[in-house]
Amino acid sequence: MASNQWVAGQVVGMQISILKGSAVGTAVYVETQTPTSNVNGLVSIEIGTGSVVSGDFTTIVWSNDAYFIKTETDPAGGASYTISGTSQLLSVPYALNAKNGVALGANAGDMLYWDGTAWVVLAATTNTDATLQMILGVPTWVGGFIQGDGDVTTATGKTWGDRNLGATQVAQELENGTSVGTPAQGYWYQWGRTADGHELPSPGTTAVLSTTDTPGHANFITDGLDWRSPSNDNLWQGISGINNPCPALFRLPTEAEFRAEIATWDLTGSGGEGGFASPLKLTFTGVHWMTDATHSLGDRGYYWTSTIGASAGKSIAVAISLNAYLDGDTHEFQRAFGMAVRCIKD
Repeated sequence: MASNQWVAGQVVGMQISILKGSAVGTAVYVETQTPTSNVNGLVSIEIGTGSVVSGDFTTIVWSNDAYFIKTETDPAGGASYTISGTSQLLSVPYALNAKNGVALGANAGDMLYWDGTAWVVLAATTNTDATLQMILGVPTWVGGFIQGDGDVTTATGKTWGDRNLGATQVAQELENGTSVGTPAQGYWYQWGRTADGHELPSPGTTAVLSTTDTPGHANFITDGLDWRSPSNDNLWQGISGINNPCPALFRLPTEAEFRAEIATWDLTGSGGEGGFASPLKLTFTGVHWMTDATHSLGDRGYYWTSTIGASAGKSIAVAISLNAYLDGDTHEFQRAFGMAVRCIKD
């Protein structure tokens, strides 16, 4: 505005500087432009496209420091700049920053997050119903159900998931449950907990019991018969049950439903072959021990049900085992144990 009149429809002289570090910092890039104002006396410019005075706009590493933009204006269209202003760039020009070494995803669904030092790619998950959670300050995909060739229908007419929660394939053999993280084992859940990271092959541990249904961390809780104090018998009850870790339309089976399956198995030899030979292809998974999350009992597989045990803080699990007493039967266990989960369609 000159003499209290808008400078409308006129060429305006401008000098734009990118300052590093502060509002009076070193100019790392300077250019001039001569845009034409509109009827309201406003101009629109694209920085980086003017006549370069100094510096190289394309080599600015935006993530290395704070940057400020200084504009100087000559309403008469020349280089006698009488109007100036400086303001901080409060958001990184992401597209420009990407040209300076920021990692980019390779697959659909990949995301970027800032780890405090650099941009890091978070790879997409292929798990159905997985959740994105912050674990120790790092966004992490947790849980979900890996869909394979499809679900399976058994002799009882029930439809089940074709593999354990977290497994990457259907069991091909009665695997050695001593090894941790084999493709068909899946994850090891403490009874009643949601998929929050505690079920992974090598979780962190804590001896602090949770007073809520969601502990708010990814640690395996090691102190006590139950990870929750007080115990909550309402967890994992049905498709809409609290903390149901199964995918949509699925839930934990009851003891009765698992016993109905066992009744169709050939338990001759009683070495786990009945469960593996069934359409469920159950395999040895071992357990995560309730006192320290160590992996043990590799000669058997334990599968949680939703059924509450007769003793406080205990629930029912199905066992397949080389041990004839345990194989093809259900038993009470402390809920702090980490065991496999096989889901059934509601």
